Amino acid sequence: MNQEKKITVRTQKIKKNHTKAKLIFFLTLAIILLLIAIFSKYLCPYDPYVQDLLQAKKPPSFAHPFGTDRYGRDLLSRVIAGSTISIFSTLILVAVVTVTGTVIGIICGWKGGKTDTILMRISDVFLAFPGLVFALAVAGVLGGGIQNAIIALAAISWPKFARLARSLTMAQKDAPYIMAAKLSGSSTAKIIIRHLLPNMAGSILFTAVLDIGTMMMELAGLSFLGLGVKPPMAEWGSMINDGRSMLQICPWMVLAPGIAIFITVMIFNLLGDTVRDYLDPKQRQHTAID
Repeated sequence: MNQEKKITVRTQKIKKNHTKAKLIFFLTLAIILLLIAIFSKYLCPYDPYVQDLLQAKKPPSFAHPFGTDRYGRDLLSRVIAGSTISIFSTLILVAVVTVTGTVIGIICGWKGGKTDTILMRISDVFLAFPGLVFALAVAGVLGGGIQNAIIALAAISWPKFARLARSLTMAQKDAPYIMAAKLSGSSTAKIIIRHLLPNMAGSILFTAVLDIGTMMMELAGLSFLGLGVKPPMAEWGSMINDGRSMLQICPWMVLAPGIAIFITVMIFNLLGDTVRDYLDPKQRQHTAID
């Protein structure tokens, strides 16, 4: 029996170490992407906005690894420059949605009553509409621009986090440690910030990380439809839109930003999965081997 227990514990430790190694690996890749986005203007081999019609529609070569677009602009430089807007606008969107949804969810779960009913019915109204269609309508009313695209997507994305935070709050608010904090005279704000939030942060964190890829594709979709970044600003969705009419003769104009979106979304999705596995209580429960 003891031998079986030791084998089980050893297996859990191996899984834990493997998950930790994956977390470090994907976190490193994500940091590299962020560094590229931060220092993009120093990494571009050419000016991403200077037009040279003599170099227009050139296929990938040593001088232009990703080729050039219809205006002769280097696509590698534009992909690198576009990472700044594409990545940071996505992170801002996820941060806004996460904070807004979490605050609303905690209020609903903690107070209950009419406040909970009203806010949850409002969230039901938002959830009743197809997400991208509603975002298109909001962005169409507000007009183009990356700021309005973020507002449009934030308007339809917060209910997910609100419902998650509400369920976590309702599950924890009657826990013994919360009751002890109340009996000690702690204020509601102190209880929520010091006791409730740390115990629900893990679930909210990996949900937010998993949403980065989805939000990036939705932002790129709005830009593709002309409701995001305005030309000539480099952004991956708008770059795909610029090249779609020449997909047959110049496929690299679409493939370059498309591959950038694919790689970025894949890295953040795998990071989110790994964060979830790492924070999973079943993965974390193991005893030391003497």
